[in-house]
Amino acid sequence: MSEVNRRSLLRGAAAAAGGVVLGGPFLGFVSRERAGAVGRRPAPRPALGPVPDLRDGQVRLHLPAGFRYRSFHDTEFPVVLDDGTRLPGRHDGMGAFRGPGGTVRLVRNHEVNNPGPAFGDASLAYDPMAQGGTTTVEVTRFGEVRGAWTSLNGTMMNCSGGRMPWGSWVSCEETVNGPDVGPDFTGTSNVPLTQPHGFIFEVPVDRPADRRPITAAGRFAHESVAFDPVGGHLYLTEDNFGYPSGFYRYTPPRHPMRCGRLADGGRLQMLAVRGRPNLDLAAAQRRHATYRVQWVDIDDAAPRFPYTPGEVAPTSNDEALTYVARQGWAHGAAYFSRLEGSAYDDGIVYFTATQGGGPAEASTGPIADGYGNGHGQIWAYDCRAQVLRLVYESPGPDVLDFPDNVTTSPRGTIVVCEDNVDDNYVRGLTARGELFDIALNRLVGSTGADRSNDEFAGSTFSPDGHTLFVNIQASRGMTFAIWGDWRGIGV
Repeated sequence: MSEVNRRSLLRGAAAAAGGVVLGGPFLGFVSRERAGAVGRRPAPRPALGPVPDLRDGQVRLHLPAGFRYRSFHDTEFPVVLDDGTRLPGRHDGMGAFRGPGGTVRLVRNHEVNNPGPAFGDASLAYDPMAQGGTTTVEVTRFGEVRGAWTSLNGTMMNCSGGRMPWGSWVSCEETVNGPDVGPDFTGTSNVPLTQPHGFIFEVPVDRPADRRPITAAGRFAHESVAFDPVGGHLYLTEDNFGYPSGFYRYTPPRHPMRCGRLADGGRLQMLAVRGRPNLDLAAAQRRHATYRVQWVDIDDAAPRFPYTPGEVAPTSNDEALTYVARQGWAHGAAYFSRLEGSAYDDGIVYFTATQGGGPAEASTGPIADGYGNGHGQIWAYDCRAQVLRLVYESPGPDVLDFPDNVTTSPRGTIVVCEDNVDDNYVRGLTARGELFDIALNRLVGSTGADRSNDEFAGSTFSPDGHTLFVNIQASRGMTFAIWGDWRGIGV
């Protein structure tokens, strides 16, 4: 069966002896599991090799033969945007949209933590003492910059987010910092902040963002979002490093596809496995692991904690980080390990559990090296059938190590960015369960420092599928435009 035909099958589930029968892209993963291939690298594909950057001829990436790329917005050197803003680093999650005249508009997160003056126009900032946000850049399919500007400022730790089909990017704050919360893992005081953080923000592509958070979608360590245009739900991941993380859904009061925006005031819920309260899904899973799920309500989604202005708040950061999740756990919500990237594709939400797949943790935290002892899992949630399935679990760091941001190609391949302390790859996972290499970081800094362990983030295809845009997430970030014969390498 062709890839297009496989992906066009109706999603569904039916009770079956010993499990659940699934359709759509799950079929390919199941067939590979039966062949014993899931969790192992398949037969070798074309090897990656050094390719010079079209910006200046330096080799920054290894790619398949015939592929080309151009980097831009390299903040190892000052970059000034059209509105006079100095571009911040920490390029992270990113979404691609159609721009005027055949260009692509990229809305890009900047995951900057700690209090400090907002970049851009401080009068527009959500919090003038928060340094994160998003920038929008207009580029050709070949990474040639045509313009760039500030599109959201005064937020914190803008990690990932999600592309919305009505023409917006939703940016996520991976923090609960605020003047009402004690210092986070950096030990830095939150007293200078003027607003609570830990929310999601809508950033329209063709008009300014209003800088108002969607508070009903929760105050927690948000990582990414994926929108189901049929059900109208926004699915949200949580990267709560030292504690179990949750998989959430937010149902806005009005369907965004009808009103053209994301409204506040909806309902937040957390995933639980039916009949198995507080199931630890961060632990290594059996083959064909499949679960029917239910959703439990979060009653107090956007807490504010008591504090005296100008003084350190009595509520600890750990207490604030787990406040929302603890409500879900009390109703049996499942435990995951560090949920990060997510992507919606034809009725399925794929999402990564960065440290999932190892031996179970002895407690629910705090865990100094992160909750989860594995090298990563990729999960798939069928929005119609309300069924969760593990589609990949890494057997070790030499195969897949700490999957982070994800996107899907026009042909249904999952594109995964790695975030580890060794070589970082962009990898592909096909609907047949085949894992293969797409790109390898071979960055060297201007001073000669080895930057090959800088993580990839923000993978997103141009609307026509020609170009894969991806970031290097580091204090000195940059963005790549990569193109070539995607079909020829199975992407």
